Amino acid sequence: MDEILLENYRCFRERQSARVAPLTLLVGENSTGKTSFMALIRALWDIAHREQIPDFGEDPYDLGTFEEISHYRGGSGGRAKSFAAGFTITQKHVGKGAQRTYKFEVKFGKNGAMPIPVRRCVTEVGTRQIWAEIVMNKSSHNFRFQVSKDRSWKYSLPINYYGKLDTRDDLPPFEHFMRRLRFPRIVERAEKEVAACPLFEDADWREGRNLLAPFGRMSGRRHFLERPYASAPVRSKPKRTYDPSRPTADPQGDYVPMYFSDMHFVQESNWNKLRTSLERFGQQSGLFDEISVKPLGKSESGPFQLQIRKFGRKLKGPGRNLVDVGYGVSQVLPVITELLRPHGPPMFLLQQPEVHLHPSAQAALGSLLCQVADGHRQLIIETHSDHLLDRVRMDIRDQVTKLRPQDVSILYFEPGDLEVRIHSLALDQEGNVLGTPDGYRRFFLEETERSIWKQHKRGG
Repeated sequence: MDEILLENYRCFRERQSARVAPLTLLVGENSTGKTSFMALIRALWDIAHREQIPDFGEDPYDLGTFEEISHYRGGSGGRAKSFAAGFTITQKHVGKGAQRTYKFEVKFGKNGAMPIPVRRCVTEVGTRQIWAEIVMNKSSHNFRFQVSKDRSWKYSLPINYYGKLDTRDDLPPFEHFMRRLRFPRIVERAEKEVAACPLFEDADWREGRNLLAPFGRMSGRRHFLERPYASAPVRSKPKRTYDPSRPTADPQGDYVPMYFSDMHFVQESNWNKLRTSLERFGQQSGLFDEISVKPLGKSESGPFQLQIRKFGRKLKGPGRNLVDVGYGVSQVLPVITELLRPHGPPMFLLQQPEVHLHPSAQAALGSLLCQVADGHRQLIIETHSDHLLDRVRMDIRDQVTKLRPQDVSILYFEPGDLEVRIHSLALDQEGNVLGTPDGYRRFFLEETERSIWKQHKRGG
């Protein structure tokens, strides 16, 4: 994703956009919508790629009902009747050397107590002015497929024109609908009807159909079909002993010990690679030097423990149970495991990954984020750590990785009266933050000045 669009969503009233990059850092005071912003990204991904109604209450986010998600304008303005969101994505065409940018937008309405998409629209930016959309009729719960040229004229077909679709549980999936559109006789009939209108050409109709193809396939990247990994701000509590179970990813990272055990017994070479990467970060951050799986039985079905070892100046020191080391290790372990594991997801939505880490470890985490975003992955990070942000800036300045200044976006969430404005900030080659509003870092500067003033008075 290149840009996120939103309007009348939670604390965001006016229509605004935010630039997202391979590495995007969300900064600002508490309760300014950073978590809501990440929840919206996952919701948009679910609609565009999984073709389903998003669940705004799914862990680790719980945004409530439509009344709690749509923006409250206050006074006579009341609650917004709908809210909208979207994103842009750039597709590289293999062999043609060209890029095409698409905009995917969704309008949410109310169905019972919950928000559902009532209009989905895709446009191609900067070239052919064709709009294709699926619209729900709220009174009849029927859907229409519309293709528009320059938004001055629309050709519309009811979806039930091709046969009744089951809408009891979900919106008609794009893939199911597109298969119906591809049925030869139906497509032939539709194209003949469109061709009868002088304002619309066959090429326009075909372009409209192509725009509404499943977005995952349109992106041209298979790895975008894997759902983003969303982490909770507080991860799982470590245990002294674990019993084997099937590892299934979760926001709290409860699955990580089982994932380690499974790799230790079944995928030894992959485990060795992952362990090497984990230990490299552990050494750079000062958290640990070695990590290992300690079986308590003779088979992979037996209980096991996770062992952490911290080297001394001359001796390696004993292995210690994960429960017996600093809480920061167990809290950061799920995050760095997802970032470093082979065949990981292409997008990460991480809430405060620096929780319980000391400053040098927070800085080391910033370097790791730069390394991961250096590949074909996108990281959206909510952080309150100056140390993490400063390390990202310095790594850009010192060209530690291939990450360029334009590959980093800092989104500052500035609170107003009843709304929040998102400022998209950039870095220059020296790692300086550009375009900062007056409120950016004000709190930190005031705290620093207060500390210096107290020290000056004591010294005087």
